Amino acid sequence: MAKLQIIVASTRPGRVGLPVAEWVEEAARAHGAFEEVELVDLAEVNLPFLDEPHHPRLRTYVHQHTKDWSARIAGADAYVFVMPEYNYGYSAPLKNAIDYLHHEWAYKPVGLVSYGGVAAGTRAAQMIKQVVTTLKMTPVFEAIAIPFVQQFLDEDGNLSPNDVILSASKAMFDELKRVSDALRPLRETPQPA
Repeated sequence: MAKLQIIVASTRPGRVGLPVAEWVEEAARAHGAFEEVELVDLAEVNLPFLDEPHHPRLRTYVHQHTKDWSARIAGADAYVFVMPEYNYGYSAPLKNAIDYLHHEWAYKPVGLVSYGGVAAGTRAAQMIKQVVTTLKMTPVFEAIAIPFVQQFLDEDGNLSPNDVILSASKAMFDELKRVSDALRPLRETPQPA
């Protein structure tokens, strides 16, 4: 059973990331490539700034919040990061959440949904690729980039996508499933510590 996790990278009050992620979750369920879809809100996970004394590759976690985070992330086959762009980069909570773990991320694809102003968060999306590939994740080419994101929010604050966003989401989910299936044998082979 393939599981997709959609991770909301913004934690600040008033963020647009949550309604964007809720729409991505709904679109992923409607697409049907993954039997299970889970929304993971980093604001709710509320990880402290990295506080583990050992390198994550050792998996000798001492804090319960890290053990819980490890189990949650290890249970997924693919991810979508819903991310804003802050000063040409990705958010600190996303980097912190990634850095807590090591093996749990390996051999899994990640789709990027970025949003912002004129650049649609694409600079942050490009920067995060260096981080995820270091952890043996595979960022898929197909992505969703939402420029001037406020124009796509309805009066209730929900995302109302246009045809370009809808088409991009289908392509991204198709590719996430394809790459997830291709990488499955690597995920099922135990990794050395």
